[in-house]
Amino acid sequence: MQTQKTQTVEENMSLRRQIQHNYHRFRTFLKWILVAIVTGLFVGLVGIAFSYAMKYATNLRQNNPWLLYLLPLAGLAIVGWYHLLHVYQDKGTNLVISSIHSNEEMPVKMAPVIFVGTVLTHLCGGSAGREGAALQIGASIGKAIGQVLHFNENDRRVMIMCGMSACFSALFGTPMAAAVFSMEVVSIGVMYYAALVPCVVASLVAHALAAMCGVTWECFPVTNLPDFTVVSAAYTGLLAILCAMISVVFCIVLHQTSHFFKEKIKNPYLRTIIGGCIIIVLTLIVGNRDYNGAGMDVIARCFETGRVFPLAFILKMIFTSVTLACCFKGGEIVPTFYIGATFGCLFGMITGFDLPLCIAIGMGSLFCGVTNSPIASLLICFELFGFEGMPYYLLAISLSYMLSGYHGLYSSQKILYSKFKTTYVDRTAK
Repeated sequence: MQTQKTQTVEENMSLRRQIQHNYHRFRTFLKWILVAIVTGLFVGLVGIAFSYAMKYATNLRQNNPWLLYLLPLAGLAIVGWYHLLHVYQDKGTNLVISSIHSNEEMPVKMAPVIFVGTVLTHLCGGSAGREGAALQIGASIGKAIGQVLHFNENDRRVMIMCGMSACFSALFGTPMAAAVFSMEVVSIGVMYYAALVPCVVASLVAHALAAMCGVTWECFPVTNLPDFTVVSAAYTGLLAILCAMISVVFCIVLHQTSHFFKEKIKNPYLRTIIGGCIIIVLTLIVGNRDYNGAGMDVIARCFETGRVFPLAFILKMIFTSVTLACCFKGGEIVPTFYIGATFGCLFGMITGFDLPLCIAIGMGSLFCGVTNSPIASLLICFELFGFEGMPYYLLAISLSYMLSGYHGLYSSQKILYSKFKTTYVDRTAK
């Protein structure tokens, strides 16, 4: 009799614990759904404003070529703007990744400084992207929302990733890739799955809001593809291997150029003047404006015409490296797509393999090589080019991921597991 009573008591206690656990899970679920919706709406609005500001600045620059000659003055304004808000050590996206790893301080004022700095850079012809800036804007706002809600450190890290996904999705129009990229890019080999629901909801909300507000995104459907055969797989593999090598070169050039300018010209005001003058001289030598700004128009031209200047991918590396090394602001993602698209187009011209497919493979492979984010890279390919080329993108991205080694755009990015063995390495990208 006593034994039965004991069993009944234990069963009741177990049932209570199960109910409590389920209640806690449901409450956590509701919390993140509501917070993600709020984040998606708020960050989405900022992302929409940033998108319109970037398009306005780009159109203004293209219609007024003389703005290029104001680039050194724009650099002075950017450096002064950063100093006015007491931001003296701008680590860019590295700061975002560090804040997730170690809770490094990332104030909300990072959002306006990178917003204004990136718009000025594009307005006057600096060679930089926009999505990297969006990651920083979204991350700083996401963390600020977490602070307002008095979240603990772990939840604030989730909020950073949630904000990154929302702003990336609103600006670039790839909600699947945006949701995954913020979780994947931080630590290679380990994904923060606790952030999955918040990132997905925030990404979808921001994307829907941007669409309602009239934001349009670039999309390059790649259809009527050749059959996936041994020959086409060989072409794909060769292109992916070459893109992996180029991604390593691009990362090294970016890091070494930044290190060189910081060592040789320690005064940021002088550095940005010299960098702006270098970009002006390089533009005049080249004789066109194809390497100023982000370069989405050049990517579109590759798909439309199938023709490209053979050294375009090298020149974009040089322009982007000098721009970002000399205190101008922006991201590296669109320049990465530019380099991949122009090299893929060149590869298609030389080999005769399907040109639009080569361009798409080049973009996806190079993005994977510099970010070490294969899943997000694959999703970007699906959202930008369509699902028809799935076997090509899958093969190319896997090869590029492995062969790009431990190089990456972000030196704060941790590579926890080896790309070559099932071993724990815990090292940073170089």
